[in-house]
Amino acid sequence: MWRHIFRTKTRIREEDGDIKEINITHVVKEGSEKADASQFELLKVLGQGSFGKVFLVRKVTPPDANQLYAMKVLKKATLKVRDRVRTKMERDILADVNHPFVVKLHYAFQTEGKLYLILDFLRGGDLFTRLSKEVMFTEEDVKFYLAELALGLDHLHSLGIIYRDLKPENILLDEEGHIKLTDFGLCKEAIDHEKKAYSFCGTVEYMAPEVVNRQGHTHSADWWSFGVLMFEMLTGSLPFQGKDRKETMNLILKARLGMPQFLSAEAQSLLRALFKRNPTNRLGSGADGAEEIKRHGFFSTIDWNKLFRKEVKPPFRPAVARPDDTFYFDSEFTSRTPKDSPGVPPSAGAHQLFRGFSFVASTMLDEEGLVQPVQPPPHPVVQQLHGKNLLFSDGYILKEDIGMGSFSVCKRCVHKATNTEYAVKMIDKTSTDPSEEIEILLRYGQHPNIITLKDVYDNSKQVFLVTELMRGGELLDRILKQKFFSEREASAVLHTITKTVEYLHSQGVVHRDLKPSNILYVDESGNPESIRICDFGFAKQLRANNGLLMTPCYTANFVAPEVLKRQGYDEGCDIWSLGVLLYTMLAGFTPFANGPEDTPNEILNRIGNGHFSLTGGNWDTVSDAAKDLVSKMLHVDPHQRLTAKQVLKHPWIVQRDKLPNSQLPHQDPKLVKGAMAATYSALKNSQPTPELKPIESSFLAQRRVKKLPSTSL
Repeated sequence: MWRHIFRTKTRIREEDGDIKEINITHVVKEGSEKADASQFELLKVLGQGSFGKVFLVRKVTPPDANQLYAMKVLKKATLKVRDRVRTKMERDILADVNHPFVVKLHYAFQTEGKLYLILDFLRGGDLFTRLSKEVMFTEEDVKFYLAELALGLDHLHSLGIIYRDLKPENILLDEEGHIKLTDFGLCKEAIDHEKKAYSFCGTVEYMAPEVVNRQGHTHSADWWSFGVLMFEMLTGSLPFQGKDRKETMNLILKARLGMPQFLSAEAQSLLRALFKRNPTNRLGSGADGAEEIKRHGFFSTIDWNKLFRKEVKPPFRPAVARPDDTFYFDSEFTSRTPKDSPGVPPSAGAHQLFRGFSFVASTMLDEEGLVQPVQPPPHPVVQQLHGKNLLFSDGYILKEDIGMGSFSVCKRCVHKATNTEYAVKMIDKTSTDPSEEIEILLRYGQHPNIITLKDVYDNSKQVFLVTELMRGGELLDRILKQKFFSEREASAVLHTITKTVEYLHSQGVVHRDLKPSNILYVDESGNPESIRICDFGFAKQLRANNGLLMTPCYTANFVAPEVLKRQGYDEGCDIWSLGVLLYTMLAGFTPFANGPEDTPNEILNRIGNGHFSLTGGNWDTVSDAAKDLVSKMLHVDPHQRLTAKQVLKHPWIVQRDKLPNSQLPHQDPKLVKGAMAATYSALKNSQPTPELKPIESSFLAQRRVKKLPSTSL
């Protein structure tokens, strides 16, 4: 796999604590030539600290040309490591780091005074830092992350690598939500040379006592940091935090820790075992190392083999896009021109998005160089994503209108650089907050039947959402263009749409506007696989009262009944919309409106009474299973309607091959579309549009748990 090119000196700590120099060979990816800095185009600064910088780079030479990597540039080619196997002194430590929960090294090379490490670029970024600020977790959820972290740490320890100050910035998330340990931290506090000198980079809170007082340390120090991370994720606060660095260090060395009583007995037991100030007494410090951690009762429900194979589903999926798109880290870094490349403009990475769950203004440095949260504006908007001067019009040419919404207009557009056609939804920021829609598209747009968000631009008045172009048009248009439509075809269409809705509902997302005009085909094939659910302008994610998102586990255990009732109502509305679509596909006309001339009152009365006909016309030949499903999806009580999961298990969906293939005629297409439009217009005007909860409550990182009575450790 690895080809060793030439060597550089690295320091290694032996069993007796002495430091000796060994050789670390340089690394080249299989099938590639020897690497050097000229083969990588610098795009953005991802982070920087006392070690040097981390850049986003693009490989410009084959065989992996155009591949994105993170390039870490170290000022000194020295690594503090502890070799447990003295006979293997001449090995390439970095190249040995090949583990599902550790960032992969692809190249390593040296210039005068600098070591270059070319690593995986993870579009999830350092999202782990923000998880506890954005999402409501249970102990079960936290257990998942800690278990993956334990496996990754154990692997690094087996190679002699010790973190010393393991911190959240060292833990990245991939697109699926699995962790990736990395040896570069993104030190936001130290990015401004004029305002603040480099220091511990604000991470003393995670350091073990023996690291703080410089007594010398082993891998046991990382298990203390592991405990700090566990405490922070479970409680939303750090265990040892003073008003300044000195006080924090004193607390780490001497303070008795108050143990929150809302934690389970197993969690408290593990924390006590990790927070031993004598490192030799700390869990994980013995000969068995991480096995001691894994055997603890807190992890009794973890299947470690399944976890290693990534067969355990993460509790939460980051809001990042597909791997073939380019999405970056914090705009505070990415808006800077890389200093090592004066010729690279700020907009070098022209096609980029942002990281994180929230899309309001990020934190900024004040005059003293301290990080202060910025209060979100009344209508929080997407951050500027393409450097300060890049506008939508710089990258795209606007074409004709495609559709109109209450607060938006959709147009066709052409990407100038590639001549590729897309659609752009232009949203009026003064009338609505697009944050929730963007976040949902980022988090769930990887689903094959949800429209894919390609790019986002923001100016003072509008947000531009660039998506794939729906060349096949609206679902209902395509169905009505066919002279006839069979039950079997209708079942395939409903199965695809309901499967997508069930996925959204299982993630706590309700669409709330599933009218047929928001269900389109991405191409002309007419295949059910090419169906896309679009327009998430009214969609909502399930949030707690404090605005934080909730994992499915949290929702099942802790959410108030009235919140779940509201969620069930919204899910029921989605199913009702699919019932209207199903009725129309089978009957050839809409259930509650006879045509565009029907008055809103007439339509609303029929809807409110649950009056619709299942006799005459096509219904004389439609199967009983179809009628049963329609009546259960259009039940007047939303809480008695079938759920999406139940629809998918209905015989009419499961036993599609037994359905009649006879052709079902339909009314004049204009009449059907007019009646459908009249139905949703009547519904929209019958009640005020529910106001979407802005996302800034999440961004402000409210703490999840109030101070509760505690006992000392």
